[in-house]
Amino acid sequence: MTQSFPQSGIHSDKSGPDDVGLKNLASLRWNDDEKTLFALSLERGEGIETAKGSLAVETGKHTGRSATDKYIVRDSETESTVWWDNNQAISEEHFDTLYADFLSHAERKELFGQDLYGGADPQYRINARVYVEFAWHALFIRHLLRRPETGELAGFTPDMTIINLPSFKADPARHGCRSETVIAVNLKRGIVLIGGTEYAGETKKSVFGALNYFLPAKGVMPMHCSANLGDDEDSALFFGLSGTGKTTLSSDASRTLIGDDEHGWSDNGIFNFEGGCYAKTIRLSKEAEPEIYSTTQRWGAVLENVVVDPVTKEPDFDDGSLTENGRVAYPMHYIPNASETARAPHPKTIIMLTADASGVLPPIGRMTPAQAMYHFLSGYTAKVAGTEKGVAGTQATFSTCFGAPFMPRHPSVYGNILREKIAAHNATCWLVNTGWTGGPYGEGSRMPIKATRALLKAALDGSLNDADMRIDENFGLAVPISVPGVDDLLLRPRDTWADKQAYDAAAHDLVQKFITNFEKFETHVDDQVKGAAPKAA
Repeated sequence: MTQSFPQSGIHSDKSGPDDVGLKNLASLRWNDDEKTLFALSLERGEGIETAKGSLAVETGKHTGRSATDKYIVRDSETESTVWWDNNQAISEEHFDTLYADFLSHAERKELFGQDLYGGADPQYRINARVYVEFAWHALFIRHLLRRPETGELAGFTPDMTIINLPSFKADPARHGCRSETVIAVNLKRGIVLIGGTEYAGETKKSVFGALNYFLPAKGVMPMHCSANLGDDEDSALFFGLSGTGKTTLSSDASRTLIGDDEHGWSDNGIFNFEGGCYAKTIRLSKEAEPEIYSTTQRWGAVLENVVVDPVTKEPDFDDGSLTENGRVAYPMHYIPNASETARAPHPKTIIMLTADASGVLPPIGRMTPAQAMYHFLSGYTAKVAGTEKGVAGTQATFSTCFGAPFMPRHPSVYGNILREKIAAHNATCWLVNTGWTGGPYGEGSRMPIKATRALLKAALDGSLNDADMRIDENFGLAVPISVPGVDDLLLRPRDTWADKQAYDAAAHDLVQKFITNFEKFETHVDDQVKGAAPKAA
């Protein structure tokens, strides 16, 4: 039976709920609000207050997710449902040992507990109970997940429990893992254990991973995407990995923001999984990204691994000496045009974002439903430095479903649901390249964000559907010949290169990478999707 907890403050019994096993804690602070957690973070020396009142923290050696240290328990339930080619397994025995050691390690520690929701649609949300070692981790996850109304806390029963203890060091021989860092997920028991890393994004992504596992069985498409809504109730989805612009491009002052990272698509429409945003800050500017920049100036926002001047206490978003993966975490209402409900009708437009480091792809191209599934399963982009530990510069990568690290099931499960929903709701699909033009990374230049915004505006308002199109010679996409506000040259990638033969060679190389990558999916798709593969000119 789940223990009854006070709505906030110190839990006097110094233990967790009966069904978790935490005991003999120094103290347990329960459901503290943002003001209390901010003050405790400063009091405990976990971070510093910036000139504008945000909280600046550093996460030590882990400044991004540790994808190679994440494991899912392989048991009778997950044996046939988890995509084991993409997910590392840990045995039930090793998990049980790890869990016991976590509980022992937590004794005599001060922990912070939060009861929160993952999902804005009550029909499909997950109740998440989170225990953390740092006050700022509690503030972070309170920003990022959805906060229950006060009256909803009574009788809160978790569907999943996350215990995050950065001071815990795993023993690979004892716990069946790779290093001292571990993220162990037991889907059958609804428990996640995170140790050996202070990077707060691990907690947020653990909830996303659970939703990605449970929702497809309910006919709901979980998506690593941002979403917004126009005045005509025309919602749009923006798929893309970190660094492709899904947060920046969805934060459009002329449209209502539904969310910046994680959503579900059910028979009811789309809904945000989160209650906040976790935006990259490297080279963030007030001019290019005013909505996101403004959140860094708000009280209580968490600046993670952002360099702060020790005298003026002003953050320097151009300084990547800590990491290229600096972040700001803030509640959704810090964006003026954010949706109060975090829900919207079925999308009319689907944007798939890629940061093409080769400089080959056009800045925008319309896709058929079969091409949309092909590119969704491919998930091509350039991985951005710092998003994952050990990544430097940029490198071409294929992350299926634009989020392979978070996908427990086989990608065909997600791809088929998406294709069915695109067909059922007649959504128009576009591939948008926010990467390089005029040459590859290191030689060409980044796609102008003003051009990308102009192309997106035309795609979202429907005017791009009436434009004259040409068929891209390599990828078969329908590319507009001319769009107001965009240099026509950008729409012809080959013409932006001084060396045309170098472009042809780069295009041939990229096409071959797509074809090779897609071989593993060919037995899971029909002939239409196979026929959507690119072909070298």
